Amino acid sequence: MRLFLFDVDGTLLTARGAGRRAVSRALQRVYGTTGAVETYDFRGKTDPQIALDLMRGAGLAEADVRARLGAFFDAYVAELETLLGAAASVQVLPGMADVVRALSAREDAVVGLLTGNIERGAHVKLRPTGLLPYFRLGAYGSDDPDRRRLPAIACTRARALTGRNFPFERVTIIGDTPLDIDCARACGARAVVVATGHHAAAELAACGPDLLFADFADVAGVLQALIRA
Repeated sequence: MRLFLFDVDGTLLTARGAGRRAVSRALQRVYGTTGAVETYDFRGKTDPQIALDLMRGAGLAEADVRARLGAFFDAYVAELETLLGAAASVQVLPGMADVVRALSAREDAVVGLLTGNIERGAHVKLRPTGLLPYFRLGAYGSDDPDRRRLPAIACTRARALTGRNFPFERVTIIGDTPLDIDCARACGARAVVVATGHHAAAELAACGPDLLFADFADVAGVLQALIRA
């Protein structure tokens, strides 16, 4: 049995910048500054890391930033719900819905999330797509700000769910950034990337993923490659 772990932003879907806007508004509300939010590189980062980087960069003490992270996350989720409820802001990326559904239907596969989003934020983004029920477990930025530690959390949850062990060589991490590849390489999982985010295919290829796709539009071809041992 294999464990397939999907990133959210740039991989499964695009929220058309709503995440950055929600972060900016929440930072202003909780910390009184947004820091360098307009130029900061969000790609592949966990939500706690984003807040810590931006607020330390703005001169706030780390202890103060951490003390208010809970309030920041509450404000962020509230802002995200407002932004995504105002318009059809979430778009599922090509082929992803069909791939997720097909993998979920297999008896030899467990499908989950591995994302830098906090759990509540990931659910807000996924809920409008109808895909959330297909993800049987997840490892989130709210579990650990270090993305490299999330695969072990996902494997523990998969074992609790199924009663089966999932060694990292039976885990496939699917994302759209070099940090997703790094996350897989750090634990020995299979690294799959799709160039539907903000990294060009050539940039991703230079990081040495096991599989690289322009997108998942060729559903049959993608499934065959993902399932192949």
